Parts: sequence; C-alpha cells; structure tokens
Amino acid sequence: MPKSIRVSSRVTPRVAIAIMAAGKGTRLKSKLPKVLHEVGGKPLLAHVIAAAMKVVPPNDVYAIIGHESARVREAVASAGIGFILQEDQRGTGHALMVAQEALADYETIIVLSGDAPLITAQTIEKLGEFHTSNKAAMTILSACLENPTGYGRVIRKSKSSAEVKAIVEEKSATMAQRKIREINSGFYAFDRKSLFGHINQLKTDNAHREYYLTDLASVLVKAKKRVVAVEAYDSSEILGGNTRAELADIDLRMRRAKTQELMAQGVTIFYPDTCVIDSDVEIGADTIVEPFVQILGKTRIGTDCRIRSYSVIEDSTIGDGVVARPGCILHDAKVERGAVLGPYSHLRPGSEIGEGAHVGNFVETKKIRLGKRSKANHLSYLGDAEIGEGVNIGAGTITCNFDGEKKHKTIIEDGVFVGSDSTLVAPLTVGKGSYVAAGSCVTDDVPADSLAIGRSRQIVKEGWVQQKHKGR
Repeated sequence: MPKSIRVSSRVTPRVAIAIMAAGKGTRLKSKLPKVLHEVGGKPLLAHVIAAAMKVVPPNDVYAIIGHESARVREAVASAGIGFILQEDQRGTGHALMVAQEALADYETIIVLSGDAPLITAQTIEKLGEFHTSNKAAMTILSACLENPTGYGRVIRKSKSSAEVKAIVEEKSATMAQRKIREINSGFYAFDRKSLFGHINQLKTDNAHREYYLTDLASVLVKAKKRVVAVEAYDSSEILGGNTRAELADIDLRMRRAKTQELMAQGVTIFYPDTCVIDSDVEIGADTIVEPFVQILGKTRIGTDCRIRSYSVIEDSTIGDGVVARPGCILHDAKVERGAVLGPYSHLRPGSEIGEGAHVGNFVETKKIRLGKRSKANHLSYLGDAEIGEGVNIGAGTITCNFDGEKKHKTIIEDGVFVGSDSTLVAPLTVGKGSYVAAGSCVTDDVPADSLAIGRSRQIVKEGWVQQKHKGR
C-alpha cells in the first residue's frame, strides 16, 4: 500500500484531496449522475475515492457534489468522506471557491476528477510529493498522448524545466503548440494560500461563462508564483468517462487489468476477455475460472475451486475446493468448502450451503441453511428453511414458505430422508432421522425416527378402459 503523503501536524492535517463530482454529464444522455455510472462493477466516483483513501485518511477526502447531490452522497456515503455542496455548477474554479471554508485548515490541496476512475494512489502520491519538493503554488499532473487532439497543452519554460508558462487550450493554440503531446489532465496540487489568494482573479470570459481552474496557471505565473508539471506514471490514468463509448473503454481496461492481477496471484482464467470480474473480487490461488463467467460485487472465492462456464456469482463467499458447474447463479450466498453446485442451481440471498453439501440441477434456494454433507440434487425449491447435516432432499421437493401474507420456516433435522415430489407446508419441523414418503404433502410436525406419509391411497380399477370404450 502506498505510503501516505500527509505530513503529520498537531494542529491540522496538511493534505486534503478534493474530488470534482458535481457535473451532470450531458454527453452521456442519462438520468443518472455522471459520477455514478459504473465501470469495473462500481461507480466512477467510488474508484477515485478508493485511490484517494490509500493516500490520506477518509476525513481528509472531500467530494464536491452538485447535480443530484443527495443521490451521489448516498451512493458513496459508506466511505466516510466529507461532502461539499456546489449548488450552482459554474465550473471547476467555482467548485473550489465554494470549498474554501471546508479546506481552510489544510496546507496542500490535491484536486482529482470524479469521472476518471483509472487514477492510482501511486500517481496521486507522486503528484503530492513533486508539489511539496518543488515548493510550488500549483502542480499540474500531465500526460503524453499519441493523439493529444482536444486537450489543453502544457507549455513548459523549457524542455528540461519542471516550470510551466501556461496551459493553452487547443482552440487557442498555435500550430507549433498543437504539436506538443504533453496535455493537462485536470488533476492538480495547490498550495492553499496561493490557491485561495488568487482564485478570485478567475474570469468567466468564455463560451460557457464559467470559472475554469485551468486558468489559474496563468494567473499564478503572472503573480510570479511557481507553477510546475509532473507526468503521470501511465497516460491512461487520466482518461475520463464522458461518453458511453469512453465508459466502455475504461471498463474494458479495468477488467483486463483485474484478470491480469488475479492470474499473477495464481488464478487460472481461460479466455479472460470473455469473463466479467469486478474490481473488488478476491479469488484464491489454483482456482479455475472457465470462459463466460461473471464474478461481481464483493465476491470472495477460495483456493482450488472450479467455476464453470456461464455461472454468475455476485456478492457471495465461496470456500476452498468448491465446484460450481455450468450456469449457476449466486447472489449474496455463502458456500462452505468442498460443496458442489449445479449445473443450473440458483442460490438467492441468505443461502448458506454447508461443507461438502450438494445443490444440484435446477434447485433454487432462498434464506436457507443446508447442513454439512446434505444433498438436494434435483428440481427443488427450498426457502426459509433450516436443514441439518446428512439430509437427503428428493427430486421435486418444495418448502411451502409463504401463506400469501407471511413467510414461515421449515426445520429439517439431521439425517432426514425426504422422498421425491414432497411438499412441506411451513411452519413445520421434520424430526431427526425421520423419513417423508415420496409424493407426500406434509402439514404437521414429524417426530424423530418416524415415517410421514401424506398422500391418498392408490386405487386400481381393472378393466376400466374397456368399460370406458364400450359401445363405441
């Protein structure tokens, strides 16, 4: 983990990170706030916050929010960061104007963009350290692009100098300046006194009538303040998600990086470009992930597992040595070591599958505990149930847990054998070691070591067919 750049102080923290997150994102043509669009399985803003919190504590990170502010705040509130409201969105310069009071006790302010989720803690740290070591008023994070079209160019005092004369937008650049490949990323570090001592000199004489933070470079240079630039470790880190196509490109980059990271840790992933694995997923060594698998959210998978094709696993925990056969769907489920799932099992929220248990083809579970070495191998629905160890659930078994108004619980104790096509009407307890005959509808508790039969007696009428067709 990167070492914090925050210099300790008995009075006030020295470094704050302010994240620009107030924009609407018009080009996305969406009702959803720009920074809440997802890549790598979570909102753009959440990625930036995560990187920032590796550099400074959460209480030194601030998101400047505006459009749909309540929605944005709610989406990332669990991070424990601060929020600054920019009610009128009048540009990036204006965002820091409204943040002045909240940031008054800091010495250095790092500014990040909430729609650029590829930024790393290492680059944020590099920006802060370069700023501090150069005793700068403003430090610009730059990047060199093969095609810098559309970006503002960083004009240095000389090729070898860290100091910057100006940032020139492309529409204002000369032909010579347009050949410069070093661009302004929109990420900055500021000395607080220099920032707020000059921010009111920003003008709105532009097409959008907004205050641009970019213009502060020339303001500070004119004031004889030191403005420098430092290049990002990787130019892709500054990429922003301004269109759906850009979001797709960022998502692809993120997921490729994730599969590379997991494979470096000992995970086998066949045809990784076919798999969708979210940023926060963890997978143990010697686990095999087959093609066309989705592993989402905060899923944790142990070692020596095999996740077969077309399975979708979300926010679930899977122990060591588990096999998920093709087409399994898991959401908020827990599976203990050595269990076998599928094919085509559906584990809904609250499902807990015990060690060595089997949940087979076309079995659906919801809010159950299936005990150690218990089996439900075929075509069953098990909901709101506590099932003990060594239980056999026959094909076609159903726990009837809903009476139209309330859910009720089924308890099946250790060693029970439930015959095929049984209907267990909750609330119900089936005692230890008992049997339920195939085809039974069980409505009353079954004592331990008993046989429950809940079906009508079979009647055979010999010669009935001949009687039916007689006279034809």
